[in-house]
Amino acid sequence: MYTASEKLLSVEDLHAHYGKSHILHGVSFHVAQNEVISLLGRNGSGRSTTMKAIMGLVPPTSGRIRLRDRELAGARPYAICRAGVGYVPEEREVFANLTVDENLRMGEQPAPPGTHQWTVDEMFDYFPRLKERRNNKAGTMSGGEQQMLTICRSLLGNPRVLLIDEPTEGLAPKIVAQVGECVRDMHRKGVSVVLVEQKLAIALKVSTRVCVMGHGRIVFEGTPDALMSDDKLLADWLAV
Repeated sequence: MYTASEKLLSVEDLHAHYGKSHILHGVSFHVAQNEVISLLGRNGSGRSTTMKAIMGLVPPTSGRIRLRDRELAGARPYAICRAGVGYVPEEREVFANLTVDENLRMGEQPAPPGTHQWTVDEMFDYFPRLKERRNNKAGTMSGGEQQMLTICRSLLGNPRVLLIDEPTEGLAPKIVAQVGECVRDMHRKGVSVVLVEQKLAIALKVSTRVCVMGHGRIVFEGTPDALMSDDKLLADWLAV
């Protein structure tokens, strides 16, 4: 079990709406220091909305979001980012008219004291293709290359917690493996990660703990092994 002192990011009784549609119905979970949590569930279960609510892109209707003792609910996205929460959106959202190098430099922020300082050279080690294309405009790149770039740009902000939404969607198997190794190395170097991932095998491989969402709520929280041993849970909430 995790004690309160180990909690880095805490989400408590989070509610959120799109217009009149009530999407999140009291979502609660936490991320400990140096932990990878995967949010699993079918499309429409509320996973991406949870990420956007944490980042302030969908204003929470009620609930609490805390990074250690700092309340983030209701804060603007730039303030949440500066507090130490990074975000890799599903839509990628690169600066199309800037080069790869310029996109990476846009993301750079100093690391908090006592934490790992990520560098552009490390990003090129993860994804050599980015180094090859460092002087190319980001808008000319493939979807897979843009996904690599978005992950690296966010990581160069030296976040305490990185939210990653569907990083492997539509990617070739080789790039999927590179993304998985990048997430594992973030974990080894002290970054906590909240991952939304449709590919169950990838999510289970990189996660220390998983949360399953259904109808805007957390319906299971536990280890990957505990999830895979519960056939009814898999059938009710994850089977297609």
